[in-house]
Amino acid sequence: MPREQYRQQLWELRGEVAALGDLVCDRYAMAVEALTSGDSRTADRVIDGDTEINEWYLDTEARCTKLVALQQPVAGDLRFITASFKILTDLERVGDLATNLARYGREAGGDLSETVALEPLATTAGEMVEDALRAYARDDADAARAVAERDDDLDDACADASETVVREMMAANDPELEPVSRTLLAIRDIERVGDHAVNVCARTVYMVDREDDLIY
Repeated sequence: MPREQYRQQLWELRGEVAALGDLVCDRYAMAVEALTSGDSRTADRVIDGDTEINEWYLDTEARCTKLVALQQPVAGDLRFITASFKILTDLERVGDLATNLARYGREAGGDLSETVALEPLATTAGEMVEDALRAYARDDADAARAVAERDDDLDDACADASETVVREMMAANDPELEPVSRTLLAIRDIERVGDHAVNVCARTVYMVDREDDLIY
């Protein structure tokens, strides 16, 4: 019976990570909507909901710690728990970045730089997180590597967008700095969301294949 309970606890941990991932992805999508529309109600829902994500993260982190302390897992089980533990941290940070994006949108009221389209960049980063979590849930290291390979394209697109915004600012006779600043911050945070997706992929690859080629 203790062994059966242990396997059940591992299964429940996977479910908790997946459920937190779903919540974070939903909040991130709302944040992108608030960023691009300036809708304050949507932004407030994301910002106010960050406490829920933090509490869920801490509760599930404690579950990982308890499993390690009481069950002393080895080999594959230990890699799974360790990977899940670190993925939780990445999800919590994506939630923080979603809060940032929502706040930028609320403060700007939709008045961000019109030179670059933020929504496609943000959507790409969000899809990477969703696909990374799907790879984790399925123990699919190949899928995780494929998601990680998309990060270079996102980085390049974010770099191009930032350069475009800076050129716009330099060309303006009387540039409005607040929209430019918020736009640059949003681009930076979107790029970081992609980085956290890569982190999730790296943990999955290590968990499944015992390889650390994606960890940096």
